[in-house]
Amino acid sequence: MDIKKFNLWNKVTALAVLAISAFTYLSTIEPPASFWDCGEFIASSYKLEVGHPPGNPVFQLIARFFTMFTGPDKAAVMVNSMSALCSALTIFFLYLTIVFLVKRVVAPKRGGEGGTEEYSPGQAIAIYGSGAVGALAYCFSDTFWFSAIEGEVYALSSMFTALVVWLMLKWEEQADQPHSMRWIVLIAYLMGLSIGVHILNLLTVPALVFIYYFRKTQRITFKGIAVST
Repeated sequence: MDIKKFNLWNKVTALAVLAISAFTYLSTIEPPASFWDCGEFIASSYKLEVGHPPGNPVFQLIARFFTMFTGPDKAAVMVNSMSALCSALTIFFLYLTIVFLVKRVVAPKRGGEGGTEEYSPGQAIAIYGSGAVGALAYCFSDTFWFSAIEGEVYALSSMFTALVVWLMLKWEEQADQPHSMRWIVLIAYLMGLSIGVHILNLLTVPALVFIYYFRKTQRITFKGIAVST
């Protein structure tokens, strides 16, 4: 299987994982508001009012966009649907991240016309399967599913987190190309936005620093690792 065909089937599998997770979450969303912060988040988003500290303005603006298409009686369903879609996108980016990492273990072989790189059917299935199993295992995990179907900030925050990690791997792949720093700028922008949802995204900073350090450093030292930490 040549690289073009491999990438095509990779996209098909990624979209299938996205569809499965989106269908699962949208089919099981909470019809009303859950009995904790969800009611406050939904009401404050619908009216664009101030929520409890430290606040979540980005969440409220995005949730308000979803509620613009319905009345107050369906505001909870729309905000819950937003969480479901953001959670499905989290699973989508998780699949892409796993595939990226597995491809570093399962290297393509030289073959075909002109000595181009190719994956054997077994290698391709191993890569797709690893990504799909890993992503869907997280999709159906109790903790993530619980927060994926209600109007809480964790679903949107998880999407930002998964997106930032995937973008950092995209930078790592293109670090030697011109204008590769655009990925870093985009990551910084998205991390700034994510703080307006939840501070969970800050947990990715050490991982991002390590990816940058190991990609750009020719000679790995204990001191360099300590400073990166």
